[in-house]
Amino acid sequence: MNWLTKLLGLMLGGLAILALAVGYRATLTPVTLTIDGESRVVRTHQPTVELLIADLGLSLRPEDHLSPRFDTALTPGLEIQIARAKPVVVVVDGRERQIYAHQESPADLLAQLGMQLDSHDTIQIRPALATDPPETRFRIVVERAVQIILEDGGVRATLYSSAATVGAALYQAGIRLYRADRVYPDPATPLQNGLHIRTERSIPVSVHVDGHVLRTRTQRSRVGEVLADLGVTLNGQDDTLPSLGAPLSDGDEIRVYRVTESVIVEQSPIPFNSVWQADPDSEIDTQSLLQEGEPGVLERRIRLRYEDGQVVERRVEGESVVLAPVNRVMGYGTKIIIRQLATESGTVEYWRVFRMLATSYSASMVGISSSSPYSGRTATGMTMRYGIVAVDPRVIPLRTEVYVPGYGIGYAGDTGGAIKGKRIDLGYDDSNLQLWYRWVDVYLLTPVPANINYLSP
Repeated sequence: MNWLTKLLGLMLGGLAILALAVGYRATLTPVTLTIDGESRVVRTHQPTVELLIADLGLSLRPEDHLSPRFDTALTPGLEIQIARAKPVVVVVDGRERQIYAHQESPADLLAQLGMQLDSHDTIQIRPALATDPPETRFRIVVERAVQIILEDGGVRATLYSSAATVGAALYQAGIRLYRADRVYPDPATPLQNGLHIRTERSIPVSVHVDGHVLRTRTQRSRVGEVLADLGVTLNGQDDTLPSLGAPLSDGDEIRVYRVTESVIVEQSPIPFNSVWQADPDSEIDTQSLLQEGEPGVLERRIRLRYEDGQVVERRVEGESVVLAPVNRVMGYGTKIIIRQLATESGTVEYWRVFRMLATSYSASMVGISSSSPYSGRTATGMTMRYGIVAVDPRVIPLRTEVYVPGYGIGYAGDTGGAIKGKRIDLGYDDSNLQLWYRWVDVYLLTPVPANINYLSP
């Protein structure tokens, strides 16, 4: 009976506890708690937001955002939002400060800190470092600008820069530097207020050498110095334009000429001459080849000068005859043979015959007025008449008797301006003039003159 009573007591006690638990849960207030975008439902007997946050063990910073306010009474379905501020590291003038912020701009954050920025100062947003607090959003680095004096290529200017070094300040200012340019002080020098920066600009030059074009910039003042810097060496008679000692100016072109020389030997023929030689065994007015001509050989030593493989000069240093030419010898006959010719006037003796163009004339055809004292006079002073013929004295000596078929015997007693070479003008009286214009054989009659032109025109 006792154990039954105890069991019944236990059952009644458990039912009482269960009733209390059900009643406790039924009296909890459900609210939604959202922290940094993550939400969950919380049931609580706390009457206000502040007591709930304390009950949950949540600590808030002054920079954190809470909605609704701490003193707001909890009601079923209430939404509580917490946006925690994130740490940000601010570096100003080399000093670091840690603040907590939401999504404000760097300028707003600096303004909240009461920091004044000059118009030339710069703000840089940099990634957080491993040593920064967890969840650090970024680092704000303020670089204070300093005043510097820049003298670039002789032009002086005042600049403001927040760069750390001289080189960075020039880059920030858009000043392009070449490797050959000089900067004073050194580009790695830390920037400070009032610093005087000076540049010495190099000049561009191009060097044409060995088929290539080398483009460079230099501080050198002479052509030879630039070539030495580039490792371009000159050998022998190599030359440059401008010369090695010439001064340089902006944009100059330097040309290196590789000079070599060689000597060659050239042979050329020496033409032979033709000479005439009397041949007493051949009849007059005949010709024969007595000796063949042979060309000689002239040898020249020629020095060739090359610039970049092209011949620019040929200079003859000497010449000599290695084989003399042999003249061609032509023989002309000098043998006189007296022959006879039957004519209408009888047999005549002749020693030479010319084939000549025969024309005719009379005193009135000469063009001299009949009143002139020279009218009717020939070149030898004779009176013009039939039987006087005009000749070229180089062919038929004056005062030579000739026989012309169809005309008869004539006496070479006249000359004429048109009577040159193998031409004869047959004289007539004005009363018996006959006109001639034909080729005939002209026979020179004996005696043979003392002086003979064996090579007549």
